[in-house]
This record gives sequence, C-alpha cells and structure tokens, in this order.
Amino acid sequence: MNVTSARAGGELSRRRIRQRRPGASLQPAKLPIDAPERHRLPLLLRRAWYGLNQAFRRRMTPLGLTPDQFTVLRTLLENEGVTQRQLTELMSSDPNTVAALAERMETMGLVERQAREKDRRANSLRLKPLGKRKYEAARLVAVTLQTQILSTLPKDLREKFLEHLNAVAEACRTAAEQSPRRCKR
Repeated sequence: MNVTSARAGGELSRRRIRQRRPGASLQPAKLPIDAPERHRLPLLLRRAWYGLNQAFRRRMTPLGLTPDQFTVLRTLLENEGVTQRQLTELMSSDPNTVAALAERMETMGLVERQAREKDRRANSLRLKPLGKRKYEAARLVAVTLQTQILSTLPKDLREKFLEHLNAVAEACRTAAEQSPRRCKR
C-alpha cells in the first residue's frame, strides 16, 4: 500500500468510525484524548478564537480600529498609567507587538506615552480624549458581539462557562511559562 492510499484509507476509516458511532452510544472518556471522535481542546480554542476575531475585526473596521487596538484602549481605561511591559502582560501579548501598537496608536492620537519619572526607560501609557471616545463607540460593538456569542448558552451557564474558560486560559499560560523557550538541537 502506498502512502497516498494509506492516508486515504486512514481518513476513510475515521469517517466510518464517526458514522458508526453517532456519539450517543460512545463514551468519550474511554477514548484517547486526541481521538477524532472527541472534542479536541487545541482545535476548539483555535476555531473559537478565529471566528470571534474575524467577527470582531469586521465590526471594528468601520470605527477605524483593530481588535488589538480595542484591547489596548479597554486595558488602558481599566489600568491608567501602566507601563508597556505591564500592558503586554495584561493583554497576554508580546513586547514587540505592544510597542508597535502603542506607537501606531500614539500617531493616531488615541494614546500618549510618557517616560516614567523613576525610570526614564519605561513609558507610562494613558488614553487621550479621542481614545476614550473611540473606546466608547467600540465598546457597544464588543458588548453586542459578546452577548450574541454567549446567547448560544443557557443563561444560567454563561458565567460558569467564562469561569471555566478562564481556568483553561490560566492553565495554558502556566504551561507556556513552564515550557522551554527554545529547543536545543
């Protein structure tokens, strides 16, 4: 059997398994965690993030903002005067991305960067009046989208879902922190 037919046969057998086992009679806990018949965490998180990000990006475009810029505005409104390093942590981002965002948003007149008195190498970030106005307009879009997405869940489960998702996000962050940064060859 050649590689192509082996792949095709493997795909075919996975399809048969899915068709043969509709899920009601299948107990996912007894299957390996990466079995095709199970819901798999990485794919679900990616699909959720990608879909949400695309929907949000399309809704933010008329306001002249990106999802990341909205996140900066919201984070600065809630944490005025944080440093770029602190903003990076609060956004779960990387320093280069945040530095580029801050520079672009400063040019747009949305934020201002000021050197800290105690450490001139660190910049404090604050929203400018235009940034606050943009945030208020974008917040309505964000709240509407979040409400739409969460409405797929029963009302009494929404907050619990977010608590569980936060626990998963924290576990992912911890796993990243505990993982080596570079592979040694």
